[in-house]
Amino acid sequence: MLSTIADYTRLTTDMSKSLTQVEQQPDVSRDTAYYLANIGKVKSIDDLLNNYRLYSYAMKAYGLDDMIYAKAFMRKVLTEGIATSNTFANKLSDSRYREFAAAFNFAALGAAATQSTAATSGTTSHYATQTLEQNAGDQNEGLRLALYFTRKAASITSPYQILADKALTQVVQTAEGWSSTISSSDIDMQAKMITDKINLADFKDPAKVTKFVQRFAAMWDATQAQNDSSTNPALVLITGASTSSASLDTDMLTTLQNIKFNR
Repeated sequence: MLSTIADYTRLTTDMSKSLTQVEQQPDVSRDTAYYLANIGKVKSIDDLLNNYRLYSYAMKAYGLDDMIYAKAFMRKVLTEGIATSNTFANKLSDSRYREFAAAFNFAALGAAATQSTAATSGTTSHYATQTLEQNAGDQNEGLRLALYFTRKAASITSPYQILADKALTQVVQTAEGWSSTISSSDIDMQAKMITDKINLADFKDPAKVTKFVQRFAAMWDATQAQNDSSTNPALVLITGASTSSASLDTDMLTTLQNIKFNR
């Protein structure tokens, strides 16, 4: 099995090609064609919520698959919109709801909301990206996390954004060699840990994001090696040993945490 770094590099070296391959999958192509042919007919929030095929496609596009059942919740998100800081979506710590309300902005645009670029081609683009990440996760959860972090990194301006997102938190904790048990600690203390170790402005630089994701991937593969008797590429890279002859102790985690990748 390829390492997470190798899988990540394979997919991201030509992301446009990777996304095109996803878009050409029969089920994705069929669902996207239906969505584009019919979303313009939606003139109200009720129209969207009552067409399960369109609604579920839109929800998946913004990573909200697990909330498809919560129509009353999503109705409130869409009804209040995002025009002011006091709207429901803007009060939620999870940015996915703001993104959804911005794409389907019935509060501001009314019946014309589904004519916008965000509601049409923007949503189908998001759908392909979400499908790519989900497909990756079916084979390697670390790869899904790496792709997700890469996509979100540039928008991170506060440690609290990371802490409000379980996936981002997992990537940062893994890359820094922190136990997930710290999530039960005081939130402000966790935020300080992040800012003490990471310059969030670096996430505006794609090269630095790649370097950070590489460190995460190496740490992820090494951690997973505890439950895998096959040779692990990350451990071979660091120790020259196979998984069966290497134990993942504190010294190993420290070594992996301090890997220096070429820029």
